[in-house]
Amino acid sequence: MSSFLLQIEAELVQKEQRLLKIDFLCENISDMIDRIRAVVENSKQDMLVFARRTNELQRKINHKTQEIKALFAELSMKQALAIKLHQEIRDKEQFLMTSSMMISQGLPPPKAEKERWKTLCNEKIQKAAAEARAKPAEEKQGAVPSQVPTIPEEEDEDEDDDEEEEGLPLVPAHMTAFRPSEPRPSPRHFKKPPAKPFGI
Repeated sequence: MSSFLLQIEAELVQKEQRLLKIDFLCENISDMIDRIRAVVENSKQDMLVFARRTNELQRKINHKTQEIKALFAELSMKQALAIKLHQEIRDKEQFLMTSSMMISQGLPPPKAEKERWKTLCNEKIQKAAAEARAKPAEEKQGAVPSQVPTIPEEEDEDEDDDEEEEGLPLVPAHMTAFRPSEPRPSPRHFKKPPAKPFGI
């Protein structure tokens, strides 16, 4: 009987040792699981932060791309405008040369050329007036006012009517007008010499 009790006690001791080992392993496993869970949570937070930064960078890239496209479009428009202005300048230079040649030869310019001449003169007058208005107020106050002769309105209207009747373009006061050369006499103005009688 005593030997049986000793055997049971020995088995109980062994089982207690096994249970202690199992408890120790469970505690270690629980600690490892907690650490893994913490790492996973931190990884999730890092992934969220990374995703937010990625989205923000993507928005900035898209915004900069739109700005670059807008700048390219504006540059293209300005290039087209510059080409158009250069073409207009060349056309006006050609027009001025043609009109000057016609006026110097004493020929009245065509009606269309006359209208273009008036438009060009008006543009030059407006440009000169704008440049005069753009001068600083200090220069205007310090400068001595120049005496500009004034012409009555009636005389201006008479001169405009005379120029329009002659078919010549209106030339502003600050521009030097072309003076046509004297027209050459045509052959029909010469008188034929009287015919001499034949002697018989």
